[in-house]
Amino acid sequence: MKILFISDVYFPRINGVSTSIRTFVHEFQALGHHVDLIAPDYGITTADEHWIKRIPARGIYFDPEDKLMRYGQALDRLIELRRANYDLIHIHTPFVAHYLGLKLAHLLDVPVVETYHTFFEDYLHHYLPWLPSGFSRSFARFVSRRQCNAVDAIIAPSQPMLDVLRAYGVKTLAEVVPTGLQAHSFVEGDGARFREQHGIPAERPLLLYVGRVAFEKSIDFLLHMVDVLRKQQPEVLLVIAGEGPAEASLHALNEQLGLQANVMFIGYLDREKELNSCYHAADIFVFASRSETQGLVLLEAMAQAVPVVAIAELGTRSILVEGQGAHIAEADVQQFAGRVHQLLQDHEERAALGQAAHHYASKHWTSRAQALRMLQLYQRLIEPRSNFPD
Repeated sequence: MKILFISDVYFPRINGVSTSIRTFVHEFQALGHHVDLIAPDYGITTADEHWIKRIPARGIYFDPEDKLMRYGQALDRLIELRRANYDLIHIHTPFVAHYLGLKLAHLLDVPVVETYHTFFEDYLHHYLPWLPSGFSRSFARFVSRRQCNAVDAIIAPSQPMLDVLRAYGVKTLAEVVPTGLQAHSFVEGDGARFREQHGIPAERPLLLYVGRVAFEKSIDFLLHMVDVLRKQQPEVLLVIAGEGPAEASLHALNEQLGLQANVMFIGYLDREKELNSCYHAADIFVFASRSETQGLVLLEAMAQAVPVVAIAELGTRSILVEGQGAHIAEADVQQFAGRVHQLLQDHEERAALGQAAHHYASKHWTSRAQALRMLQLYQRLIEPRSNFPD
């Protein structure tokens, strides 16, 4: 099978969409399928460039991390794309990539699917704050419904996210196919080395957040939680691994709460060399986002036998099971802090929950199983077209 992915984001831009694309592509390639990706040119070479078609792109004033591909310059490669003889196009983002994917699917006469990676209803108002919240939510629902109904099939990373799309009025064929974990996520990291490198004593209670430092991730909730928790656990440390548009706001809140001794911002980590060790160094992975379509970082932490305390809403509801590697907390700072404190106090429970986390992730969330499910959907879309004569 020959598949063309199209996305407005990919590495070196680090986020869940980039991780999902790389995970599926590596599995598809290992199974003998050919995949190309159209993505923005960030001016930085990555290890994946041999299967990426980089398109010149311009900056976005309200989100400096991202770039928008130039639509016309992508279409200029039509002859090259037609020659590749793709079987299917898979869109991963709703901006230039969506409209480019629809156009190319029409011109190349192939089916087109789209993954709904981001819960834009709970996202847009953070980046367009001058719009009334009610208007931005209604607009996000309208655009999502229109875009999803324009493709041949929709992929939702979780059942709760698909339920939201159906409530919007999305009628398109849809499947729930989450992103799974690749084998390297289960390779045990060196937590002791990570702590030593960052000057964190071996016995210090360490909480961890990994992910984009964005407003919709509710990292401010975690700071307030640490402010409560330190009254019982004065030595507790929250490590925040990631970067993003909410950094300045969070640093200001950190100072306002006087948490400089209890919070450490360490930026992005190399996924292949450092991330597993960072996870493995933690006593508990904490997560408060209520807008995740899946929550892959939760599974990555579990793969390193790290127990999770998190709010279970939207996509994280499809991952988190109480007692299977996780304690589910309410969206209440005091209650969340209490669950973390209880787990920090009980070493045996924490170790048992960590082992349960590893078992749960390895049994249910491998990338190969999810890739095979995705390929089955592709085949369902391709076969009707192949039955018609030219």
